[in-house]
Amino acid sequence: MTRTVISSASKDIIIGFDQPFVMIGERINPTGRKMLAREMKEGNYSRVEKDALAQIAAGAQMLDVNAGIPLADEPKILADVVQLVQSITDVPLAIDSSIVEALEAGLSVYKGKALVNSTTAEEEVMERVLPLVKKYGAAVVAISNDETGISEDPDERYEIAKLIVERAADHGIKREDVIVDPLVMPIGAVTSAGRDVFHLLRRLRGELKVNTTCGASNIGFGLPNRHAINNAFLPMVAAAGMTSAILNPLHPGLVPAVKAADVLNGVDPNCSNWIKAFREPAGNGEQSGRGGRRRGRRRG
Repeated sequence: MTRTVISSASKDIIIGFDQPFVMIGERINPTGRKMLAREMKEGNYSRVEKDALAQIAAGAQMLDVNAGIPLADEPKILADVVQLVQSITDVPLAIDSSIVEALEAGLSVYKGKALVNSTTAEEEVMERVLPLVKKYGAAVVAISNDETGISEDPDERYEIAKLIVERAADHGIKREDVIVDPLVMPIGAVTSAGRDVFHLLRRLRGELKVNTTCGASNIGFGLPNRHAINNAFLPMVAAAGMTSAILNPLHPGLVPAVKAADVLNGVDPNCSNWIKAFREPAGNGEQSGRGGRRRGRRRG
């Protein structure tokens, strides 16, 4: 049973086939958020702090931290944000950047075992990112694309993922420390996107035996009421074998959908997490029960 352990200074999170689905909060990311980008560039991290605490309160077990701001000192900002978030919460972090220098800046100040987001199968990227992952004892997200781009063939994406896992092993990185992102295509553009990712997840879990993640909101991109699609999609990919996702836990209905998937997939023994999250106070339940019985009586 493959288990990936990600940790902060004081807390471990296990991503695994027999574990509850891990929700990685996506909100600390300035992409598409002009006000957040401006504030982060100016060294104002008050919104970062609020977003971190709100996502954890909503149910995120990990947070993704990104500082990709054009014409900004991304290594410094990313290191600052990593330190800030670790000073106010104990959840583990995914350090997210396409710039290797920024990844190293974040890893150098991180306390615990981080998740590096990410590497592709491009030779230059692997040869820069994987040694960094090994140096800092981190885990890594492996994105299933290479120099040719993103293939619409799920079996081709499987082979690319397999290549990254093998190359990681050459660098001394264990299989359980590689979390594959099979790449979720927008269903509005690729009709088979849902079926493709379900097929790919079953292969990744059954044959390659790796944990998986994705940017969950991609599936509904460009469609109206996309959040309803996301909320339906997450339990389905969890059933197909996905073990984590980068998502926004603040969207209505999303966290209950994930927790329901845990119950139905048998990774929430005795429904304990579900009951803890959603059980009503005894007084309210009793009152509702009596009210329901009264409403159910027949009138002569």
